[in-house]
Amino acid sequence: MKQVLDAVYENGIFRPLKRPEISDGQQVRLIVETPSELDSEDLIELAAQVYQGLSDKQIDEIEQIALDRRDFFQR
Repeated sequence: MKQVLDAVYENGIFRPLKRPEISDGQQVRLIVETPSELDSEDLIELAAQVYQGLSDKQIDEIEQIALDRRDFFQR
């Protein structure tokens, strides 16, 4: 049986974030893969999702708020 489990490595031990569907004492093979950084294409795709389902007017309003830096840096 193959399962994909997220885990944390602490003090020399892999600690699963969810309980695996195996019996105590069951021998397993671990293949360790660390999450990679998002590449530029992934970032562009994520950024495009921000606007999904919004009208052109709503997008313009959001971009105007983002460009008006006075709201971010109040003195």
